[in-house]
Amino acid sequence: MNIREYRGDLFDYCRKIFAVDSPSGYTAPVLSVIRQIAEGLGYPFEMTRKGCGVITIEGRSDEKTVGLSAHVDTLGAMVRSITPDGQLRFTLIGGPIVPTLDGEYCKIRTRDGRHYTGTFLSMSPAVHVYSDSKSRPRDPDNMAVRIDERVTNADEVRALGIEAGDYIFIDPKTEITPSGFLKSRFIDDKGSVACLMTLLKIMREEGLTPAYRTRFFISAYEEVGHGAAAIPDDISELVAVDMGCIGDDLSCTEYDVSICAKDSGGPYDYELTSRLVSLARENGLRYAVDIYPFYGSDVGAARSAGHDIAGGLIGPGVHASHGMERTHAEGLENTIHLALLYLGCA
Repeated sequence: MNIREYRGDLFDYCRKIFAVDSPSGYTAPVLSVIRQIAEGLGYPFEMTRKGCGVITIEGRSDEKTVGLSAHVDTLGAMVRSITPDGQLRFTLIGGPIVPTLDGEYCKIRTRDGRHYTGTFLSMSPAVHVYSDSKSRPRDPDNMAVRIDERVTNADEVRALGIEAGDYIFIDPKTEITPSGFLKSRFIDDKGSVACLMTLLKIMREEGLTPAYRTRFFISAYEEVGHGAAAIPDDISELVAVDMGCIGDDLSCTEYDVSICAKDSGGPYDYELTSRLVSLARENGLRYAVDIYPFYGSDVGAARSAGHDIAGGLIGPGVHASHGMERTHAEGLENTIHLALLYLGCA
């Protein structure tokens, strides 16, 4: 099987999924897109009470049920308050690198569904006016969102319907280059969700059936720590498909599938991780085994919630995580290939 033949589908799924704003807690619209893709390929889709998605693929055996998880929720922000001059103070959703937000475009969504555009800016935004324009900290205490409306005070902003608690969507700036790079915010982890959708496409078109009943768990709260705290009870083995880390003393690149041996929550299941490494090595995949020092995954959330599961973690190498991220089609394809091998489909 030539995974490369499905690159067009992979990038089509990326465009569809990245185009829908989905910070943690506001994921229903993008999960509707996931449902359409899954059901369009003939796979049943269910929603959990918490708002996560479950796609079930029957296997050649029902001896056990395994899971692949990827999270569709992203980083974002929310209106905290309105300043006297009509700007928006904000609180973060998840952990974006805040200095990278300076100058970024965004959208504000009101509770009644109105949308306004704006820009994240330092409160000392003009070099010709403020002596500390270059040195003032870029953090939520020293930044605000400038709204693209004729407002000069808080009352005029409230008249637009904007209030505390409204979501602020960060522009992902998604771009796919002729050389195969995917540049965007939120490749963590929409890139992996696109991998799972491509995996469904491959299984359907190639007539592949996994060895065991498989559930794809599409998490909606991973970036705030509890995405997979509630997963289907029959899952005994869960592999999180999430971004691989690049930098410092890590060996992963944007062309590899990363296999994590340990993150901030401790080691992953030794037998399962060893199996993933063997599959990657024996099938000639580009892969790296690394330790993620500042990282947690849906497997960690599931285990912390008391699920008795073996857990592993794989994913495409992603550069500049939680900022302006980048990966390459080869890293995504190696991830798809390893997932297929893990499921017994390749």
